[in-house]
Amino acid sequence: MVPLAQIDWRPSYRLVSTKYPPVNFFEEFSSDPEEWEVLAQIESLTDPGLKMMDLSKLPVEDRFHGSGAALVLPSFTFLNLTLSGSRFSSNQFGAYYAGKTLETAIAETSHHRSRFMSDTRQPAQELDQRLILADISGMLHDIRNMQEEFATIYDTNDYSHSQSFAAKLRQEGSSGITYKSVRLPGGENVAILSPRVISNARQDKAITLQWNGARITGYYEKHGFRGIEL
Repeated sequence: MVPLAQIDWRPSYRLVSTKYPPVNFFEEFSSDPEEWEVLAQIESLTDPGLKMMDLSKLPVEDRFHGSGAALVLPSFTFLNLTLSGSRFSSNQFGAYYAGKTLETAIAETSHHRSRFMSDTRQPAQELDQRLILADISGMLHDIRNMQEEFATIYDTNDYSHSQSFAAKLRQEGSSGITYKSVRLPGGENVAILSPRVISNARQDKAITLQWNGARITGYYEKHGFRGIEL
């Protein structure tokens, strides 16, 4: 039996690469959510990127539009098609990941971006990220103090057990999972399986990770830009 805990993080922290812009489809349409598939097909005629969206993975009751939708719903409709997927999501279902603190979000993102950059042998460069803040409030399955009982779910590289675990909880109607970070000691994360517990999503500051060709060495916030007259 996995215990439940009331989680109230106001806000939570999530980093998203700036190469993945918000999907405005979710903010533009206010029609019946049951008609979204038809609207998406029409919209994809001029926006080919929407052809990668799978709305069937988002139950009608979890569909919302307007402010913040473009920052939240893509996590559930644009699925991870890589071989390994992510810890609690796969090419069959999505999840919205966030950390309790900015430091946790940076540690998690830095790990996964480093793996990608190393595997694809990318040269030194800066990696621009958007910081997404969102309030998380709801009952989540809590394995934060169960690292020994769920050692396979906390495996640092093999996600097969954790994905099966999340799939079962999702089928049972779970809103999500809260767990300890394996990238930052003491850090806490959530993997949200249903957007109903997410609110007030908004874009915050721009953060840049520095990749030196072998690892991410640090980060800085982008701010204070001043224009010049020529």
